[in-house]
Amino acid sequence: MPRRVGLPGAAELFRSTAPAEDGPAETGSAAPEQALASGRVKHDEKITVYVSSAELLALEHARLRLRAEHGLAVDRGRIVRTAIGLIMADFEAEGDESGLVRALAEQ
Repeated sequence: MPRRVGLPGAAELFRSTAPAEDGPAETGSAAPEQALASGRVKHDEKITVYVSSAELLALEHARLRLRAEHGLAVDRGRIVRTAIGLIMADFEAEGDESGLVRALAEQ
């Protein structure tokens, strides 16, 4: 008679991977620290961004340097999310003087 393998139930498969919060969720914009710390969690939203071959090569080169020189094994998505967090924090803090405004004004 064949043995039955015990499989995980729905509660184990669909459990929340986000850390439990002590208080109610805040409304409004996310703090820069939260954007920078998103790291390896399930993300609910997705966008598609088209980049040039040179930009993709630069991103991959940065990923390899982070691993070789800093011991950080991160994927390209995490680099992009961190970069977004950094530039948005700068934009919130500096406004018209931010690197984002200056770079976009030059284009």
